[in-house]
Amino acid sequence: MVLVHGLGLSGRYFVPLARRLAASGTTVLVPDLPGNARSRAAARRALGVERLADSLAHWHRELSLGPSCLVANSVGSQVTAALAARHPSLVSRIVLVGPALEPRTSAGRQFGRLLADVPREPFSLLPLAATDYLLTGLPRCAASFRGALRDAAESFERNLAQVHVPTLVVRGAGDTIASAAWIRHVARMVGDGRTAEIPGAAHAAHYSAPDAMAALIEEFTVGDPA
Repeated sequence: MVLVHGLGLSGRYFVPLARRLAASGTTVLVPDLPGNARSRAAARRALGVERLADSLAHWHRELSLGPSCLVANSVGSQVTAALAARHPSLVSRIVLVGPALEPRTSAGRQFGRLLADVPREPFSLLPLAATDYLLTGLPRCAASFRGALRDAAESFERNLAQVHVPTLVVRGAGDTIASAAWIRHVARMVGDGRTAEIPGAAHAAHYSAPDAMAALIEEFTVGDPA
């Protein structure tokens, strides 16, 4: 199982979920995408969504992982959709947690939704995220945001339509970024999609509710090899 973080962040905020999944015997890998946080030096500038997807696919093949379940949060969902469309043999199942960004939504409105989500997240997430953003660099975060907006407008839905593996689309009930209507739309776009909602969680539901998220993922992947 490969966990794919969101824009400007690292895999650190996936650690609670990774530990919960690994405790059941699942092999869990949590990479930092090139150019982000501790892997900032791996890219000279912010990479677009397709470049990130290709880099993740290269890393996946170097490790000879075989088809894997990808669990992605936020803009990591765009990277995962691009990977599944461009490298389908690497993916067995997909879990999208609060997929962003929504097409046909302005940058200002997207940013406003992000700010509205902040007070709904656990306080412990805030210093973790702030540290990652500083490590990545605010100019690079801004460039990544612009690239993600372009991908949302031009490619995200097209990539989703090319996803044919079973896909679970999850949102925290308090998520201000990924609306319930958008989650349902994403599930309809893929070939085999279903939805779930976690009460009491917001955009980073995998961090605030790792037990509930792990239970959903384990039920979704039952019968798959660890």
